[in-house]
Amino acid sequence: MNHETRLHLAAHPFVYPLMRLLARLGPVVRVPGLGVVVNDAATARAVLMDDRFRKDGPGSPGDLWTPILGPSVLLNMEGEGHLALRRKLMPLFTTAYVSALVADVLRQPLEDLSARLKQGETVDLVDAMRVMAGAVICRVIGLGEVSEARARELFEAGERVVSMVSLRSRRLSDRQAVIARRTLDGIGDIAQAAYEAGDESTLMGRMRAQGLSAAEARGAAGAFFLTGTETVATFVPRLIALLHDHRTEVDDLDQVIEEAMRITTPTPVMLRSVGSAAQVGAVVVRPGDRVLIVTHNCARSYGPFDPSLKHPPELRRLWFGAGPHFCIGYPLALAEIRAVASVVLSHRVRVVRRRAARGVLIPTYEHLWIKAA
Repeated sequence: MNHETRLHLAAHPFVYPLMRLLARLGPVVRVPGLGVVVNDAATARAVLMDDRFRKDGPGSPGDLWTPILGPSVLLNMEGEGHLALRRKLMPLFTTAYVSALVADVLRQPLEDLSARLKQGETVDLVDAMRVMAGAVICRVIGLGEVSEARARELFEAGERVVSMVSLRSRRLSDRQAVIARRTLDGIGDIAQAAYEAGDESTLMGRMRAQGLSAAEARGAAGAFFLTGTETVATFVPRLIALLHDHRTEVDDLDQVIEEAMRITTPTPVMLRSVGSAAQVGAVVVRPGDRVLIVTHNCARSYGPFDPSLKHPPELRRLWFGAGPHFCIGYPLALAEIRAVASVVLSHRVRVVRRRAARGVLIPTYEHLWIKAA
């Protein structure tokens, strides 16, 4: 059994085997109690591009996040309102801007990490990533330079909210909703203060300049806080572990990152609600049906880890969505991943020890200790 499979089983000991079993049933299959399950990349992309499959209906992400974040946070929107908000946000996430932001926030942490590796220390990359991802999200929501303790605190707050969700979750319990709302209200207050200050060197100040309302800026900050920390923090240790386990020489970092994302699948499952009668593959669906796109099955059907693999169009970055719902924060995530991976790989590290995390939504390492070779 390889280490990636161990991570999935540690995170989801019952659901993961079921998920892999579903892959054997065909590209699209209706499963009582679950919904219509999609295991094929081309079909998945077609669903994501079709506005009959919605994020704001029963069984969709809207059921989870609308009671917490409100109705207008991209995660749970459709139609003209979604497109209008997305148009306002898109200019804020240019490659140049996010690269400069990441370089500024992570300059000292990366210098410290590099020095520790150069001195021969054994470093827990998971812990380092939690701090760095926390520092970046602190800057995104409107905090300036923060201490390691504050970055860790914000990361752990987001982790607590995300950990309330499982692959089977349809909505949060009343108790979970209270905890999540309390955490995200605090994030919203930080973001709103930065928004009202109007400093256009900050992301929240730029949102105000772009014409976003205070409520839209608060909602965006909450959505970035939920989605922008765990994706990067969980991926980088898995990337480094994959390269170690396969003894991969990195010639093209971007291609290696894309292939590692296929294997790790940052979003293993996506949900949509059927808004009007349609067909998914050979399966007829009706309004109110739930569609589960098992992104992990779609991606893993292309074989084991192979950095030379050219991803076909239907597969390309499917784990970040497609069409109008493609992840708006992708450039920021990629900038963080590139920055950290470049430093770590410059030391030709090896994995010394590792431990899988249990009871988490996104499979990951609880610890991954690395040392310069």
